[in-house]
Formats: sequence, C-alpha cells, structure tokens
Amino acid sequence: QARSALGPALDKATGTLLYNAAARLKDPKHLGFLVGYIARREILTDLQLNAALEYVRSHPLEPLDAADFEQACGVGVCITPEQIEEAVEAVISEHRAELLVERYHFNMGLLMGEARNRLRWADGKTIKNEVDLQVLHLLGPKTEADLEKKPKAAKARLAPVEKQKVAVVENGDVGTETKSLLEQLRGEALKFHKPGENYKTEGYVVTPNTMALLKQHLAITGGQVRTRFPPEPNGILHIGHAKAINFNFGYAKANGGVCFLRYDDTNPEKEEEKYFTAIREMVEWLGYQPYKVTHASDYFDQLYTWALELIRRGQAYVCHQKVEEIKGHNPPPSPWRDRPVEESLLLFEDMRKGKFGEGEATLRMKLVMEDGKMDPVAYRVKFTPHHRTGDKWCIYPTYDYTHCLCDSIEHITHSLCTKEFQARRSSYFWLCNALDVYCPVQWEYGRLNLLYTVVSKRKIIRLVETGAVRDWDDPRLFTLTALRRRGFPPEAINNFCARVGVTVAQATMEPHLLEACAREVLNEQAPRAMAVLEPLKVTITNFPASKALEVLVPNFPADESRGFHKVPLHPTIYIEETDFREEADKGYKRLAPGQPVGLRHAGYVIAIQNVIKDVSGRVIELEVTCTKSDMAEKPKAFIHWVSEPLACEVRLYERLFLHKNPEDPSEVPGGFLSDLNPDSLRVVHNALVDSSVLSARPFDKFQFERLGYFSVDPDSKEGKMVFNRTVTLKEDPGKA
Repeated sequence: QARSALGPALDKATGTLLYNAAARLKDPKHLGFLVGYIARREILTDLQLNAALEYVRSHPLEPLDAADFEQACGVGVCITPEQIEEAVEAVISEHRAELLVERYHFNMGLLMGEARNRLRWADGKTIKNEVDLQVLHLLGPKTEADLEKKPKAAKARLAPVEKQKVAVVENGDVGTETKSLLEQLRGEALKFHKPGENYKTEGYVVTPNTMALLKQHLAITGGQVRTRFPPEPNGILHIGHAKAINFNFGYAKANGGVCFLRYDDTNPEKEEEKYFTAIREMVEWLGYQPYKVTHASDYFDQLYTWALELIRRGQAYVCHQKVEEIKGHNPPPSPWRDRPVEESLLLFEDMRKGKFGEGEATLRMKLVMEDGKMDPVAYRVKFTPHHRTGDKWCIYPTYDYTHCLCDSIEHITHSLCTKEFQARRSSYFWLCNALDVYCPVQWEYGRLNLLYTVVSKRKIIRLVETGAVRDWDDPRLFTLTALRRRGFPPEAINNFCARVGVTVAQATMEPHLLEACAREVLNEQAPRAMAVLEPLKVTITNFPASKALEVLVPNFPADESRGFHKVPLHPTIYIEETDFREEADKGYKRLAPGQPVGLRHAGYVIAIQNVIKDVSGRVIELEVTCTKSDMAEKPKAFIHWVSEPLACEVRLYERLFLHKNPEDPSEVPGGFLSDLNPDSLRVVHNALVDSSVLSARPFDKFQFERLGYFSVDPDSKEGKMVFNRTVTLKEDPGKA
C-alpha cells in the first residue's frame, strides 16, 4: 500500500515511521488505516505517530472516525515559525524574573516543555533552537559564574519509608536526590495503563468480549489499582525479593491502590509452614501491610473447573510424553495433541482420581510461547498431601496455568513480574482470553542481584548442610531474615531499592552500596554506646573521687536534644589494646609513654605512669594518672573506654565469598562451595560493653563509638549479650 502511494522511492523518514507503526501496532485490522496516513505523508513526525497509536489503542473495536482521528493526531496542522517565536516569547516573559536571577542555571527544559504545551504539534528541535536564541538575547553570553556547577542542596534527615530520599552513592558517599521511591512509582503510573484501560497496552489482545469484561472489572474494583506479591512458600525471601515487595506494594500505595500477598502454593513437596510465616513477617518488617493474604490453593476448585472448560473448547489435551521428552526448546510434538475432546475429559478425570502415576499423564495447553516453548503443562500428577487441602487433590496446577488466572480472579490491574517472565506474557494473555475471563496486564521490571553472594534456595540449603552457614538467617547471607539479624534496618533496604530505581534493566549491585544505605539510616537511628573488643586493663592511680563518677554520654552527639545516658567511671577502666603502644611511631596519636590521650565524654586526660607485663613480656595492665581536660594540654586523640562493663560476645562479619560471582565457572572453576572466605566470621568471646545497653532486646541497634554499628543477636541470654557487627563506621576502601 505504502509503495503504491509513494511510487518506487520511499524516503528514510517515512520508512522509519512505517516500520515503527508495524512493530508497535499488533492489531492488524487498524494497521492498514494507519499506514495509509503515513504513506500519504499526513502523519509526518514521531509525535503524530505516538498520538495515532494511542488513538487506535483507545478505540480497539469500533470503526475509526477519520475526522476525530485526524484531530487527535494533528493531521493537516501547520505550525509557522512566527507561532513558535510568539509561544517561546510568552513563556520566557512568564519566567523572566527567575531567569535573570538564576541565569543559565535555570532549568531550560521547563521553558521548552511549556512552549510544547502551547503548540502541541510543533517540531521539538525548532522550539529548542528558538528557546536558545531568545535566552541568549535576554542574558547575553555565558560568564565564568554561569559555567560553574550549581551547588547541591543540603542533606535531609531520613524520614519514614514512604518519604525516604533516594540514596545516591558516589565514591562511597551516600548523598540524596529529591525523588523518593513512591515518587518514582507515581512516575511509573504515567507509563502504565490506567485501571480499565488495559487495551491501550502494547501487545494486549482485544477480543469481542474484552470491553464488557473490563466494564465488569471496573464495577468490582471501582477503578482502584490492584497489585500482588506472589512468592512461592518454599524458601526465605532474599534481597532480590525486597525490590519486588517495594515495587508491588509501593506501586499500589503510590497510586492509592491495594496489594495482595498471594502465596503461590502449587508445589506441595517443597512448602513448609515456617516459610509462610517468615514471608509475611518480612513483608511487614519492610513496612507494608497486605490488603488481603490469599493462596493459589484458595482457587483450586475454580482452576479445575476452568481446566475442564479449556478442554471442552479444544484448547487443552491430556498428554503422556515423559518429562525428559518435553524438556528444552525443540521437543517433538505430542502425538496426543489432536485427541478427541471427550477422551481428554475422561483422562483428565482419571488423573484427578489418581488412576495415573506421577509422570504418566499431564494436561497441556495448545499454544506456542515467545521463547519457542510449545504446549506448556497446565496440570501434573503429584501424590503429595497439600498443607492446606490435605489429600483432596493429587493433581496440581503449574505456574503457567495458575498465575494469570489467580490474577484474573483477584482483579489485579498490574501484574508486575521480573524480566525473565516476559517470555510468558503471550501465554498470560492467551489463557485469560481462551477462557473469556478478565485479562490483567503483565508488566516486567529488572531483577536486583548482588555480587559476592548466592541467593538460590538450592545453594543456600547446600551452604547450611555443609556447615558453611548456620541457617537461612546466618548474617553472612543476603536473605531478608539474615539482613535483619545482622542489624540492617528495613528503611536501609527500602532506600537501597530506591537507589537501584524502578528499572527495566537487570541491576547487579555491590554489597558496599547496601552498606552505605545502612550507615546513613543507622547514623540517625542507632544511639551511641562504648564497647571494647580487645580489653586492656587501666588503673587510674590518682582517681579524683572516693566513689565512682557518673558520666553523661549523649545518645547522638550531633544532636544532644535526643537525650543522654549515664555510664560509671571507676578507678579501673578498660581500653582497646590497639589504643596503646610502648613506642609511638610517627603519626601515631593515641596512648603511649609521654603521649597522653583524652577519655571520650569523661572530661579527663590520662597519662602513662607504669606499664605492667606478664612473664612473657605481654602488656597486661597500665597504671595512669588523670587530669581534668580543662587543666591539661589538649591531647592529640580521644579514645573510648568502659568501666564496670558487661561481658559480651561480638561477631564480626566479612564477605562469605572471595569472588564477585561465586556461581560463575569462569571465575570459580571449583564451584561456589570452593570459594568460601575462611575469614567471613570472627567471634570475639570476651568483649566488654558499657552498662547502658543492659536492657536492650534482640535486633536493637547501637553505634559502638569508633568501632561500627552493632545489633543485639537473638542468641543473647541473661549474663551474656551477643552483638553482630552490621557495618563498620566507614567503608573499607578495599571493598569499593
């Protein structure tokens, strides 16, 4: 059609428009209509093509009204240079005062956007050139001051999860941008379809019943956004799931909607009650409340009824090929694909009654998926009792069959999946339409992966079985329960997801970026305490009082309005072994003979009087004198200390694996178990901590001054607290 309208020559711009139209419009009945306008050069720009595609998708069934279409697409509209000049002049006039103050630091995109709003069909490049020209006329050439970078806004304290800033890590420092995660997700709302406008989505299949089904859907939901988080209850959630939770719950929250927590419990062999409990606990720990908790098994009866209907419609059949035969992308076609409907109905009933053994029969759907997979399995035989339905069923539906139909039952508006499910999008639409039920829209986003770890359930089980880690919540893992146990606050994890952003591309991140987010949150949340990991006894020989002194320590030294706690100061204190040297090297500023130090918060400076050693020559005690800080020369350093402390155990963690990609055979030929870091855990059994932490409970967090951020471990018991180091105070440059 295009060639006959244009003759043998087809210019490049028209060819590009034709190609884009054919690639983006999947509905063949309106494609010829649109191609005609392009071929006649009545649609000339990408802007017009986008409007045309939007119009066609908005009118999927009725014949198109040419006059209405032409008005919506700017057909025949001619924008003169004079109109563009006048529009830009009007916009600049409105912002003249700000332009004169901010000069070239002003956001010129704002001017172009407003000019485009006045002249919708004007060429963007022409508008930009006119803006540049008129701004130059107003402000003159750029000065040196104009070329300097605009100063960054000051940091703001972290707010609760829905108001958090997006952490931006540059050279290990966490800064902030203005877009919160919810703001990003509101932005996504502009790209996603509105509830009830599913048919406007590229690739969405419209049937004669689509509009009626969407009308019923809107009557049920009231136009509300509905999402769902559908984990399999056969393992513990990991850091990648945190993005899925934030995306699904966050998108619903940002757009005034609701999110279901739906357990995809269709594989009874691997499901355990502890996983159901842990999954919900982690969702709530991250700050989200499900609108409703559901299970795929809630719908087993309906799913079975629909399977019978699918067979009756000639869209499914019972097959006896073995699992090995249908694996891969080019399996042989099933010899049972065309068996009579009545025969498949009887055989499917026999499957339900347990007349076939496992692997002897499956129910398969008649479709080819994007990745070439043919006739995916809908039901298989499994003689395993289900944790909720008991022995009622010996056939269970697969993900490919269950997922979209459960979304349909719950009237999900946006089915948000990771990118690997893109190959299942056509089967998602196909199955809903084959059964004439409401069809949601599947949208894909990029997975979040982390280096120096493994997250697959099978591999974590191997780590537990071999004793490399204690359990799923071992703080060296990146499961959510492990991160909580190590002391990562949920706000830091959500902030990390915001830092990664709402991306379609897969993101593989360094652990130190997550640690940077944790430092920023913990700096605001974790009160200060003092602890000594390698104690050295110090006796103050001229202690200035007959009984212990009371020292006030600010919980947050940068903001003393947030309170103080008291610690005692006795004649005997303990300092870090590493804070004393018998000989002070050049650059060493802490305690040494002839080199006093200050005691943090105490108001005293101590100086060496005597060094006491054991028979092997090891220093076991120091005798010192003290002087009030205001009476002594200012020392080179202040060190932390404890007095009348509590004994505690401290667990110091490093990366579990030595290489970035422990599962990559090219990096680790011996397999991930050969890549374990022998120094991933160091336990300090005889550490000391000040008494201010005595009432702390598991998961309470502290900054141990000069040492790092620590969290109370659930292994703590009366008389022996246990602390996990969450992160050091500063990033180790070697890890960046």
